[in-house]
Amino acid sequence: MTKKWWHDKVAYQIYPKSFYDSNGDGIGDLPGIIDKLDYLQDLGIDIIWLSPCYQSPLADQGYDISDYYRIDPRFGTMEDMERLIAEARRRDMYILMDLVVNHCSDEHEWFRKACEDPDGKYGNFFYLKKKTDGELPTNWRSYFGGPVWEDLPGTDRQYLHVFHKKQPDLNWENPELREEVYRNINWWLDKGLGGFRIDAIINIKKALPLRSYEPDRDDGLCGMHVMLQEAKGIGTFLSELRDRTFRQYDAFTVGEVFNEKAEEIPDFIGDDGYFSSMFDFNETMCGASDKGWYDARPVEPDDYKHRCFESQAKVGNIGFLSNIIENHDEPRGVSRYIPEGDCCTESKKMLAALNFMLRGLPFIYQGQELGMENMPFTSIEEIDDISTRDEYLVALEAGLTPAEALKAVSKYSRDNARTPMQWSDEANAGFTSGTPWLRVNPNYASINAKSQKDDPDSVYAFYKKLIALRKDPAYKETIVYGALKPAWEERHNLMAYYRKGDRTLFVIGNYQREEQEILLPGAYKKVLLNNYKEIAADGSRIRLHGYQVVILEM
Repeated sequence: MTKKWWHDKVAYQIYPKSFYDSNGDGIGDLPGIIDKLDYLQDLGIDIIWLSPCYQSPLADQGYDISDYYRIDPRFGTMEDMERLIAEARRRDMYILMDLVVNHCSDEHEWFRKACEDPDGKYGNFFYLKKKTDGELPTNWRSYFGGPVWEDLPGTDRQYLHVFHKKQPDLNWENPELREEVYRNINWWLDKGLGGFRIDAIINIKKALPLRSYEPDRDDGLCGMHVMLQEAKGIGTFLSELRDRTFRQYDAFTVGEVFNEKAEEIPDFIGDDGYFSSMFDFNETMCGASDKGWYDARPVEPDDYKHRCFESQAKVGNIGFLSNIIENHDEPRGVSRYIPEGDCCTESKKMLAALNFMLRGLPFIYQGQELGMENMPFTSIEEIDDISTRDEYLVALEAGLTPAEALKAVSKYSRDNARTPMQWSDEANAGFTSGTPWLRVNPNYASINAKSQKDDPDSVYAFYKKLIALRKDPAYKETIVYGALKPAWEERHNLMAYYRKGDRTLFVIGNYQREEQEILLPGAYKKVLLNNYKEIAADGSRIRLHGYQVVILEM
């Protein structure tokens, strides 16, 4: 593997709307992020990924972009963005923006012009089909529910949207469209961006000609994954994208890639890959059901372990995964991967270590370093997320009562991760002096940055130690580049693996509240990290407390 500047970095995702509000309007903003750069630097962060802050009507919280060259006034100005990039670089930190180019907003100039003249230049920027009475062009189901086809206003056409109806899909088969995309990417990289997180990129290639598939629900529609499995030739688009933009700037890119085949991994993240890295979503898809969120099953500790090891084995030393516990599209990881009733400081630290020490680039989502938890929603009216609202209707249609449907979708709602960042125990968790756009989690009085920052036993302090260990010159080579070898894979509720390089490290987590005894294969030299104050060891025999995790140098 060719070594790159970003291999030893630690990344942090910011959801700007919920991070920190500098002006009291209830919405987080770019000046607020600048105010908190020292907090992130103290934690040890190198790369900051911003969820979209481009101009947008926010139908899907900024993933519906109406102008790729402007900052939305809710978040600040272009001068604020330029200052953020400069202030980050002054601290040896890099800013990533979200690259959302599978679709734009229906308020984008391109789409407005397509409505005015569907047979003109901009009509070919989208997928347009003539309307047929009583029949859709295809029976695909949008990721947000319902058909992917919507009437093009004022015309006899329909347009394709695989996400929200206000997010028309861009036609990547059109070279003129691609040129516009590349021009915009390079415009941003010229401003000094470190790179991009690339949204929903697998969807840019459709299986042509467009056709219907076997329905998988009573609504007569089929999930998007069916079409995507048949789509061929995305590599042509992605290699051109890389060569025309990222490669020229040595930019870091991380792709939101689903359903990749094992043989395609070198193409995506090998030395000559389309992207620097791609997220590992294997764990987030565990327990999912085609029927909907209401039918999903809880993730068991052994499920989580096997999913992590499966991803690690599939990638091997081909390239770098970006490892996550949560992000803006997922519920809080501690509420998902820790058995119900067992969320505590020790279990949160255990989950942190087991994920952080995997081979790949660690991504921390805002508040994860504090152990922020899911929101206790009491009504569907409290939920802003369009995806959750759709899944609530799916649950009701399946026969659940409103209370049962709310409970089912609350576990997986994207709003769990979008509640305001919990900075302190002051009003509104110190996020804003105004009224927050989304209700603050009521547990902010006990879970907040101010109370944890100077507490050596806090979740925050443990994350800081994990980051420091990754950067320690004595262990960096092993943690960053060393091989990962699972241990005791079939042992129930125990996750353990070696990191082998110029040194040998052993990561062991007791994934249950009951104690568990292990017998090491040999003596250990040193305890590098432990989420308890002591380790109950008798030679090579160790008794692990509930949710104890240790990182040993062998």
